[in-house]
Amino acid sequence: MVAEAALSELSAAPARPSRGLQVRAWLARRSEAVAIPVAAAVTGFLLFGIFLAAQGKSPVQLAELVWRGGFGSAFALGNSLQRAAPLLFAALCVALPARLGLVVIGGEGAIVLGGLAAAAAAQPLAILPAPLAIPLMACAALLAGAVWIGAVGWLQAYRGVNATISSLLLSYIAIAIATHLIEGPLRDPTSLNKPSTLPVGEAFMLGPMPGLGVHWGLGCGVIACLVAYVLMDRTTLGFAARMAGGNVRAAQIQGLPVGRLIVGFTALGGAFAALAGFFEVAAVQGTANGTLAAGYGYTGILVAFLARQNPIAIVPVAFLLGGIEASSGLIQRRMQLPDATVLVLEGLLFLVVLASETLYGRFKLFSPHLWAAKRETAPTPTPSVTA
Repeated sequence: MVAEAALSELSAAPARPSRGLQVRAWLARRSEAVAIPVAAAVTGFLLFGIFLAAQGKSPVQLAELVWRGGFGSAFALGNSLQRAAPLLFAALCVALPARLGLVVIGGEGAIVLGGLAAAAAAQPLAILPAPLAIPLMACAALLAGAVWIGAVGWLQAYRGVNATISSLLLSYIAIAIATHLIEGPLRDPTSLNKPSTLPVGEAFMLGPMPGLGVHWGLGCGVIACLVAYVLMDRTTLGFAARMAGGNVRAAQIQGLPVGRLIVGFTALGGAFAALAGFFEVAAVQGTANGTLAAGYGYTGILVAFLARQNPIAIVPVAFLLGGIEASSGLIQRRMQLPDATVLVLEGLLFLVVLASETLYGRFKLFSPHLWAAKRETAPTPTPSVTA
């Protein structure tokens, strides 16, 4: 009887996975988030190569020009890093609301309003010293972006308006408002062919980072990504946001303030996007003009999706996309292609990345629970028991 009881307990107790299997399962779960986006990006480049070959152009030459124009020299690296800086902020405007299940694509409007707010605030702040005035200009940009994209969250949470549609429409409205103000009340009378606001002044311009030759927007963007990662993955507030994004009803039953979480994180994303506009004015242009609407907000959507809304992964992806955009002029000149060629490449990448979303959880290699199911169905040898 004792032997039979011991045998039943042995068969009922679940087998504890070995240490090696636990490590393999941990690696498998995390490698899926890297392998699938990388495969999607490679597929997008291959499709674009076929598109070029159909026009009689060489895909190999394209790859060479992308490398040379974006990464092949110190000048190219600096240009790529400078273009990556606003993409870091624009991608965070998409990634943070995405953790709550929202797709916000209106970062372009927040960038434009942030730059306009910074340029407009510089005029009354001219009497202040630069160490005090520059942070106040940044605060004006942050406030403009937070209010604009926070309104998207408010419409979603309290009026049921789809965040994707409202953010896109508000982006068009923001660009129209900025154009009206730049070409009207805030226009510098001396800006004839290119309407602009009054210059912020040499004293209020930000210099480059030491040793890089790239403005401080890059460093602040990397820090912003680190802060966003800690906020979303290492705090109770981020856990509450992820819970609300996973199941709104369950979050409400648990007493979480879902509406305030939605408004707060969309406002934070808008504030980050507006910082991109601030640095474009205070470190690159020196004034607010039509070049603020350069498409960084839309490229930031691709960056966020390629990074799987992971703030840490946004950094290398933004650098990659920044390098591709930095090489666009060289591609246009050497291959005799229109300037929209890089936009076609980015569009293909975006479509393939969206299609790849259906692949998650389908591969046994990345699914440890399927390994466990295989072990459970395998026949278990019966130990011999001596009565």
